[in-house]
Amino acid sequence: MFSHSEENYLKTIYHLSEKDTPVSTNAIADKLHTKAASVTDMIKKLNSKGVIHYQKYKGTTLTEEGNKAALLVIRKHRLWEVFLLEKLNFNWDEVHEVAEQLEHIQSLRMIERLDQFLGYPKHDPHGDPIPDKNGEFSNLKATKLSKIPIKNKVTVVSVKDGNSSLLQYLDKVGIGIGTELEVIEKIEFDKSIEIIINGREQKIISALVSENILVQL
Repeated sequence: MFSHSEENYLKTIYHLSEKDTPVSTNAIADKLHTKAASVTDMIKKLNSKGVIHYQKYKGTTLTEEGNKAALLVIRKHRLWEVFLLEKLNFNWDEVHEVAEQLEHIQSLRMIERLDQFLGYPKHDPHGDPIPDKNGEFSNLKATKLSKIPIKNKVTVVSVKDGNSSLLQYLDKVGIGIGTELEVIEKIEFDKSIEIIINGREQKIISALVSENILVQL
């Protein structure tokens, strides 16, 4: 069993290692908004528990046990997001913060019952895959909207889940998981993109927004 703080570190290392393996102490500190010295202390603690490998000047990686523990936290988080959205009528920009608290519940029986109650969902409200009880999930094969050539129709499959401002903006313009988009023009000056939403409404979205929307052809 791990403390809330330890679980947060394991989850953070997991997410960062998807982009940069091994993960530097500074990268962890930046993500958790803490000091590098505090990260070093926690790394020593987690290393002694056998859930990470740490090499000075090289960084940190998760052991098999650490990876399993991180995926369990992620599983709980994403299941709770589905529950909050579908059963308690939270908006998709509200669920992340609440799920951050609920993900630390330790009862595995409760989580399995939650999964069953929700009908074994495969993705959370933002399109991220939910690990099953064995820590397995299908990798999402998707492309940033910014990379899609003009005259292509795509379907939104995922967005950044931690940025409530982005989610609120997407709500405002009518973009969500499953929305069909057609790229009709790319504006050279600022890399913004002109799109048609669900075959009806025409919008121009910024380069930053298009970088944070994942789609499939």
